[in-house]
Amino acid sequence: MATHFRISKSLALVVAVTSIGLVVAYLALPIIALFFHTNPEQFISSLTEPKVIDAIVLSLITSTIAMGVIVLVGTPAAYFHSRMDYPGKSIVDILIDLPLVLPPAVAGLALLLLYGRMGLIGQYLHIFGIDIGFTIIAVIMAQIFVASPFYLRQAKALFRQLDPSYEQTARSLGASPLFVFATIVLPLTFEGLLSGLVMTFARALGEFGATIMVAGNLPGVTQTMPLAIYGAMQGDFNTAITISILLVLISFGIMAIISILTKRRGLIA
Repeated sequence: MATHFRISKSLALVVAVTSIGLVVAYLALPIIALFFHTNPEQFISSLTEPKVIDAIVLSLITSTIAMGVIVLVGTPAAYFHSRMDYPGKSIVDILIDLPLVLPPAVAGLALLLLYGRMGLIGQYLHIFGIDIGFTIIAVIMAQIFVASPFYLRQAKALFRQLDPSYEQTARSLGASPLFVFATIVLPLTFEGLLSGLVMTFARALGEFGATIMVAGNLPGVTQTMPLAIYGAMQGDFNTAITISILLVLISFGIMAIISILTKRRGLIA
């Protein structure tokens, strides 16, 4: 019996080490390969090129704006959605999650058919001289569309898990709904919302498919970092590697922040 137990334990250990090793190798080796195809001098040289700087600045600006819009609109929407029952609530849940499974190219085409110059809404905006397609506004709208579920799902879960008795007690003492939300709800859910916010920023920063469909790949205008990688692949491979490494470093830092926040509050990011 003891021998059988030792064999089973050894077999389990072998399977565990092998499976974990395969997963780590499969996920880590492509990332490691990026760093083996450049050196510090080439990295710094490419990083200082005007087109690379333009792509970095544009990505940071648009991702920050997209994140701000998502927070300002999504936070109250997620709160009321989690606290209220209304007709079609399950449909709203599906719509919130839909961009997670919708191919980005489809999302971009849908946005273009809605806001493009000949789109359902865009054609009327064009009459007043307002064009959204292939502009920086289109970049931001594409980022909002694909990144918003990461924040909304997190916010909904946090507000749903929060004990309503805290809010009810404060209101019974005469506090206004806005005061309760600002001084009780937000502080109690802050770190969880922050982790969702960081993930949202990361998704917006890495958006490619929807952006290229609705905003194009115009250097200095709509060319974000992922689009710059795509453009550089046509002839400047080292620049593509440099931007890719930069995105890897940013992504790693973001995941580290989320991990720290999750451990601190026991939240699932």
